[in-house]
Amino acid sequence: MTGQADHPLVAAVKPLVDAMGAELLGPEQAQADDVVLAWEGRDVLAVRLPQLSDSLDHILAGMARRHGMPLADLDRKTKQLIVRTLEARGAFAVRHGVETVAGALGVSRFTVYNYLNRENGAKSE
Repeated sequence: MTGQADHPLVAAVKPLVDAMGAELLGPEQAQADDVVLAWEGRDVLAVRLPQLSDSLDHILAGMARRHGMPLADLDRKTKQLIVRTLEARGAFAVRHGVETVAGALGVSRFTVYNYLNRENGAKSE
């Protein structure tokens, strides 16, 4: 993004854009699916949202950074918490979401389904 990097709107939305794994662009670079943001009636920047599968990879990488280690190295209780968090964020609506999460956690798909079923069973009781 050129020219507007020091604009207050860019500073305000950058943490959110980074957390989503999106990309900041100049408004002149916007395509049909991009979100153009204006400030006082003038287009300042465009946000290119990531594909859902890329978002899941980005979310998993962020969780690993927050925990300070690969997700596969976490204990079972923490992995269960991560699965619950990902379910709340819609991670399992993404095609191959269970497989992607299982790979990141170093567990089988069956284990991820067990974590999900355990949580859903606890909710229904």
